[in-house]
Amino acid sequence: MGTVRMTMAQALVRFLDNQYVCMDGCETKFVEGVAAIFGHGIVVGLGQALDENPGGLKVFQGKNEQGMAHMAASFAKQNKRRKIIACASSIGPGAANMITAAACATVNNIPLLVLPGDTFAIRQPDPVLQQVEQPNSLQTTTNDAFKPVCKYWDRVERPEQLMTAMINAMRVLTDPAEAGAVCVAVPQDVQGESYDYPDYFLRKRVHRIVRQSPAREELEDVASALMNSKRPLVICGGGVKYSEAGETLENFCERFNIPFAETQAGKSACRSSSPLCLGGVGVTGNLAANSIAWEADLILAVGSRLSDFTTSSKWLFRNPEVKVASINVSRFHAYKMDAVKAVGDAKAALEELTKLLSERKYRSSYGNEISVAKTEWNEEMKKLGSYSCRKDFQPMIAARNPGSMEEFAKMTGCALTQTAAICAVRKHIAEDAILVGASGSLPGDLQRMWTTDARDSYNMEYGYSCMGYEIAGALGAKLARPDREVYAVAGDGSFLMLHTELLTSIQEHQKINVLLFDNASFGCINNLQMSNGVGNLGTEFRFRDSGTGGLTGALIPVNYAAVAAGYGAKTYSVRNMDELEEALEDSKKQNVSTLIDLKVLPKTMTHDYLSWWHVGLASTAENEAEREAFENKEAHRAQARKY
Repeated sequence: MGTVRMTMAQALVRFLDNQYVCMDGCETKFVEGVAAIFGHGIVVGLGQALDENPGGLKVFQGKNEQGMAHMAASFAKQNKRRKIIACASSIGPGAANMITAAACATVNNIPLLVLPGDTFAIRQPDPVLQQVEQPNSLQTTTNDAFKPVCKYWDRVERPEQLMTAMINAMRVLTDPAEAGAVCVAVPQDVQGESYDYPDYFLRKRVHRIVRQSPAREELEDVASALMNSKRPLVICGGGVKYSEAGETLENFCERFNIPFAETQAGKSACRSSSPLCLGGVGVTGNLAANSIAWEADLILAVGSRLSDFTTSSKWLFRNPEVKVASINVSRFHAYKMDAVKAVGDAKAALEELTKLLSERKYRSSYGNEISVAKTEWNEEMKKLGSYSCRKDFQPMIAARNPGSMEEFAKMTGCALTQTAAICAVRKHIAEDAILVGASGSLPGDLQRMWTTDARDSYNMEYGYSCMGYEIAGALGAKLARPDREVYAVAGDGSFLMLHTELLTSIQEHQKINVLLFDNASFGCINNLQMSNGVGNLGTEFRFRDSGTGGLTGALIPVNYAAVAAGYGAKTYSVRNMDELEEALEDSKKQNVSTLIDLKVLPKTMTHDYLSWWHVGLASTAENEAEREAFENKEAHRAQARKY
């Protein structure tokens, strides 16, 4: 056994550069590079190692630690979890900024490696700059806050500890069932300490991602559930995408005449044009999927963690005889809703299940119900695409007080609705363009309305619904697929929260396109509060009124195009359909990142279709509308599954 004397940071860089994954015989370099914002706790340790010999690792310069970590997570997601970008920060605020992104990655089972600097292991200079001191334990630092949001956490307090820490980090990062954020904290003094590392630790290491087939007994259980079902519905989750099982799921459904619906994570795993694809399901689902879900007697969830938005807070499945079955590589997720479970890879499981059902000559009892549901939704889509002013949405917004619409239209000269804008975007951008989004009303509209036959072209972070993911996520997707156009779809609220990686896209010569829907508010939450009888409190972007002291003054006019132009992006200001179509076409010709500032009328998003969302409401209130909202909630809760 040979050894190589080097610092801990140098060994870390060498180790990361030699990690590979192999799935279905295809070997891929796992770590693309390191994104960093260098501060005093990392720059002369890990920074020195990357400067001296980065090997094949690229170094990316983030502008905000949360943003660069979102970029890395989206990069991993677009690469179906087979490539990552590690993220390094200084101690203190730099590390804390990555906690939100780590939580986001863990919720979505996306591999994200964060390497935050830490305080001195020897403690001699304590308290150092940016150190959080806890009198109850000097061992506690900012990085302990990563523990609840990571799948694996470690702190390297001696250089030799790096070996077991990183082997375990790779174990989690390359495991389809356990993937999520991994935090390995690196004290700033230990980064520079030397050790004689064994050469076998530094050699090329291939992590095999194996398709786990479910146990025969579990598959038999699922097959039996289907055999006893006349009107099953398949829910296509994100696990279908990561397993590359989209075509397999389509073939499965066609073989047995079973309709399927999509979660946010599962959309674009399958073709929207499939005659059995119903589109988005749940709280943000469309009329076709939810109407079939109402009557289904079996729900087969494939690769889904069955979140409240997918199940409409466990209320959507209205058939009193309905049962739930689940195929999931994670036993934790497979157990949800007391499902009949088969734990394993989605593609392997569906292939085996196809054999079992074929042997038993199974076929669902659906007649024309699927085509009728799709036809009804297509008619609704035509209406949504044709709406051009607020009066078209009057039935939808009757309970939402549309008072700010006229004010916004007068302030901006806007005559554009959100649903019509989305239809125009779908019409004008490339079929294989990648759409990235995360929060607000836009994910709901997109899950209902967006269609594509280009696989892996819908990158929606909706597990954590993290505002600020959109632009950073678009850059990550573009780094993963530089051959395709990438569009970030963001509201003005999300843009204000985090847009700094737009500059990084320009720095990296990676063109992304930002579609910024400005309605002068956190519109989705404004809808939620007002539809439940709560007043218009702090959700519109208004000046403080000097008389009342409240946030009730005039709407704040913002030129978002000017903001992006200051970074060097090509920008457009859009107020009507003609301007939008012009901007979409011209933006395709650009080589630099673009931003289209769309002024869209408030309250012109889609509404609920046969769904319900359980939110906490006041059980005692003076307002009659709030009391009615609570009573309505309690009535729905009584109809929902208890677990």
